[in-house]
Amino acid sequence: MPNPTLLPALARAFLAGDQSVDAIVARASETLGRKWQWVRPLARRYVTWSAGDIRPRVRDVIDFFSRDPGFRRAWSKHFEVLRVARWLTEPRRMQPAPAALQWDVPAIESVGALADWLEVTPDELLWFSDLKGLAAKSRRPQLGHYHYRVLAKKSGAIRLIEAPKSRIKALQRRILAGILDRVPAHAAAHGFVPGRSVQTFIAPHLGRRVVLKMDLSDFFPSISGARVQTIFRMLGYPESVADLLGGICTNSVPRPAWNEADGEIDPQHLYEARMLYQRPHLPQGAPTSPALANMCAYRVDCRLAGLAASAGAQYSRYADDLAFSGGEDLERSVERFSVHAAAVLLEEGFTVNHRKTRIMRQGVRQRLAGLVANQHANIARADFDRLKATLHNCVRQGAGAQNRNAHPRFRAHLDGRIGWVESVNPTKGRRLRSMFEQISWK
Repeated sequence: MPNPTLLPALARAFLAGDQSVDAIVARASETLGRKWQWVRPLARRYVTWSAGDIRPRVRDVIDFFSRDPGFRRAWSKHFEVLRVARWLTEPRRMQPAPAALQWDVPAIESVGALADWLEVTPDELLWFSDLKGLAAKSRRPQLGHYHYRVLAKKSGAIRLIEAPKSRIKALQRRILAGILDRVPAHAAAHGFVPGRSVQTFIAPHLGRRVVLKMDLSDFFPSISGARVQTIFRMLGYPESVADLLGGICTNSVPRPAWNEADGEIDPQHLYEARMLYQRPHLPQGAPTSPALANMCAYRVDCRLAGLAASAGAQYSRYADDLAFSGGEDLERSVERFSVHAAAVLLEEGFTVNHRKTRIMRQGVRQRLAGLVANQHANIARADFDRLKATLHNCVRQGAGAQNRNAHPRFRAHLDGRIGWVESVNPTKGRRLRSMFEQISWK
């Protein structure tokens, strides 16, 4: 097969600009130093092969060349004279997918331009993106970009909070405000979307005969770094720029981060978590992760919305919580429908936590995202009574005695829980707020 120089040069010529056959032939001929007759048929086959929304990577084009019979014949016939006459050095231009043409994202077409846009040096850009995974291999936490906290779920599984340090967090906020916030979310996505909330997530399912609730396992860490880089290439960024943007927004967890795990955590769950988090993924705690997760789930939202419409049902998603609801038609086939929905999710790279799947008919309490949704959105009575009792005891016995979980900011914790109730049921929220204001925090 061709020497290591020829294939990368030819691949870059194919990818460099206009993807029409004539333009590709012109660039390839310039790279090879002459017009070979086999280049035009190769370009036609390449255009057919790459006819998608997202420009392929250099390595994908090289793989295409290696498997193409016509190119292999040309190589074997002209082995001694094929050479690289000129490398194309101009940067590749923005090439957004058709759907992204209307989105006003900034044009960044080179590594230097990205460094300038983020206001860092090229060396700092490479360090923050960490495409070689050096931070994950280091045993010195101070060299990493994240602080870690290991939490055990009630189910026994593990959740890892990855809090970005100040400098990389500033870069992520820049990417969020300058790029990601300009991309509209799917109509069914309600989590982390301005103007939408848990209430809008629940609204389509109020007063329905049957509600199907599904939950995704490991939503953020299941979204790989390669998938995030593909999102940036879909927006039009050249491969080198997209990889760096994806690297800044993803993380690989180093082994020492698990040293702080509670000794009571099941070793099998700890091993599974380490395997999951060691690959590049969306970190739960980075400001860019929610928007990128919604973008990565856009295709599955389209498919599930279509599946729901075919069954006369409604669909909405709040992060990793999925809800479907409908009338008699869905009620008769809801078990089969849930199997089809799970299959769609699996095909799109997500996994359903089947232990949390619930089919809720009108005769039972229909609960979504912590709220009761039978007739109107409301706080569950047990949750309200539990918070009310905590506030009552704080007033009588002092707040310290009620902080059984040792929340470092217990006052803010209670304030947030009351605010949540106020947003759903203002009347009940006012009663709790009155009790909260009577607590002595000395």
